[in-house]
Amino acid sequence: MPRQARAKSNSGVYHLMLRGINGQDIFLDREDRQKFIETLNRYKEKCSYQVYGYCLMSNHIHLVLKEGEEELSLVMKRIGVSYVAWYNFKYERAGHLFQDRFKSEEIEEDQYLLVALRYIHQNPLKAGMVKDISEYEWSSFNDYVSQKKDLTDFNFVLRIFDSNREKAVKSFNLFMRQAAKDKCLDYDDISKKRMYDQEVVRAIQDLTGLSEPELLLSYEKKARDSVLLKLRENGATIRQLVALTGLGRGVIERVTRNHR
Repeated sequence: MPRQARAKSNSGVYHLMLRGINGQDIFLDREDRQKFIETLNRYKEKCSYQVYGYCLMSNHIHLVLKEGEEELSLVMKRIGVSYVAWYNFKYERAGHLFQDRFKSEEIEEDQYLLVALRYIHQNPLKAGMVKDISEYEWSSFNDYVSQKKDLTDFNFVLRIFDSNREKAVKSFNLFMRQAAKDKCLDYDDISKKRMYDQEVVRAIQDLTGLSEPELLLSYEKKARDSVLLKLRENGATIRQLVALTGLGRGVIERVTRNHR
């Protein structure tokens, strides 16, 4: 049976997960983790992708990347082949190390980007490996806080919080530490609903009777917010709603936030 094509992110940003085959560990010591970080950094220069976040667990890896000049599948193949060749040589083994196909989900909205980062930074905490996320050496959390510039591209994310860098880092720190039950990409497949633009337009017409989605701008506020919430619950992204209706991103984010 042919594999389903990966969903393409309009923003170019993805949350990825690589797993050890049959759940086996892919990092056995400190050197292994350092080697993977080096590999990620080396191909970052070659493939021009950006690293917004990472977390290296014992038997799986979380990455948040923005696609560069090469397609994501090719980038991940390069990284995987390079690391596995080194790993197999070190441990005198042969064969696969990673699960056949990495998992991915597209990230279209700034708010979900922050949620995905919080989720991966809290992975070691929820696994009982540390008592505070800052204690875990193998994630991008401390890169943001300390402003290291070797691997993590932190500027874009920090600007979401504030144009003032000091305030942005403080807000980032607080957000990452918030107790949350975020459900992002993990071992269990997540079937996330997505709507095509045409479906969003038809849904607006069905819910409001308006001939064009732009007319939602002049719709009564309470009724408009109810429509926006229904659209968001059915898979419409903030990016889509901004483009199709002309409403401001802040308006749509507020509606979503206030009904969580």
